[in-house]
Amino acid sequence: MKQDEHPRDDAALAQATPRAGMNCLLTLALPLALEEEVLDWLREQADLVPGFSVLQGQGLGAGAALVSTMERVQGRARRVFVQAVMHEADVAPLVARLAGQIPSPQVFYWATPLLASGRLA
Repeated sequence: MKQDEHPRDDAALAQATPRAGMNCLLTLALPLALEEEVLDWLREQADLVPGFSVLQGQGLGAGAALVSTMERVQGRARRVFVQAVMHEADVAPLVARLAGQIPSPQVFYWATPLLASGRLA
């Protein structure tokens, strides 16, 4: 066996495939001012989002409002990114609910196919 080859492990492969149809990664990018409101709202959406991760970052471009002096000097806005592994079919209903609850042009979202997910133990 070559150094970069690994023996096939069906159990590990099964562990790495999307769980029960969770085949999509939804990312929400939002301003810091909306962080707590959106996170609290997402916690109430357990029927569509079983859990999520929160990351701090920065956004650049026409859609990122530069609020503070520091942001205007740096030319980038502090943003919160929320990522949720979910069923693709649940993305549109969740986004529609969010738009109805928090109709902000400062919230940007995207969904991408999820090839694999799982826990290591």
